[in-house]
Amino acid sequence: MFDFYTNAVSQATRKAAMGIFVVGLLLIGFGILILALPELFAMLAALIFFIAGLGCAGTAIKIYLAQKRIDKFNSNDSDDYRRNVQIHIKDDYDL
Repeated sequence: MFDFYTNAVSQATRKAAMGIFVVGLLLIGFGILILALPELFAMLAALIFFIAGLGCAGTAIKIYLAQKRIDKFNSNDSDDYRRNVQIHIKDDYDL
């Protein structure tokens, strides 16, 4: 007789059920905490948004300053970026 249901499948199913159960208990706990302490969680959310806003503003300033330096470099009409660069054209009809 063939046995298609092995012990490994049973263990994997039990571990998945245990993981889902733990996640469910954690979600219930977080829900109760939010109900009990709404001001604390509102303060945490506000802090997260404030830090994210500072990060966005800092990144925008860095991009603006980098773009300003690039524009200044491009408007300088200097050939510094072409120093030590020579273009060689080989003509096939030259003998």
